[in-house]
Amino acid sequence: MIAQIKQEIQGLNAAEIIEYVQQKYGPRAVFSTSFGIEDQVITHLVAQSGKEISLFTLETGRLFPETYYVWNRTLEKYKLPIKAYYPNTDAVAQMVTEKGPSSFYESVENRKECCYIRKIEPLHRAIKGFDIWITGIRAEQSANREDMENVEWDAANAIIKIHPLFHWTLEEVEHFLKKNGVPYNPLHDKGFPSIGCQPCTRAVREGDDFRAGRWWWEDKSKKECGLHVTK
Repeated sequence: MIAQIKQEIQGLNAAEIIEYVQQKYGPRAVFSTSFGIEDQVITHLVAQSGKEISLFTLETGRLFPETYYVWNRTLEKYKLPIKAYYPNTDAVAQMVTEKGPSSFYESVENRKECCYIRKIEPLHRAIKGFDIWITGIRAEQSANREDMENVEWDAANAIIKIHPLFHWTLEEVEHFLKKNGVPYNPLHDKGFPSIGCQPCTRAVREGDDFRAGRWWWEDKSKKECGLHVTK
């Protein structure tokens, strides 16, 4: 099926890929948004299509105020329901009780535990029952993501992933936002190319890697939380 999808979307632009998914999979497709600039492009394109594709976001409980701001603006502009998935309350309570609210700074293992509780486990619930998972991933975002393909099988989640913006450049994303009046997170104008949880994200310097501001205290980290794995 992966090969067939690749063949059928070959040469299509992002809007046409979304339309393809809409026509072929409709309600069996889901899009995950974290309200980053790439995700805002996808949301705009989904809103222009048949609107059968479901949208969800992971509400980790540690997001920036600016993220909530663009979340509200997105709802106002596109009138699309975006389902929020929260971490398991008992799991969060146990982690914070045993290790404190900032245990993720203390070790890679603790950070991965926090990511799992706040993001990975809710993600499993969010995509369960769907055939297609649409993301805003671009190849140039990191070396890890360059190893991906625009259509791939996610064995960990048993789902087909499609990345309509995989070959887009940052300049193309920014041009699309401006041309179409798409709301975006104001932190992107303050040196935040990749925005996650507030305690784990900071601004980067010009020329730094796209994900240098994520988990910056982990010098050898691949800068991924586990939502998108290639191995």
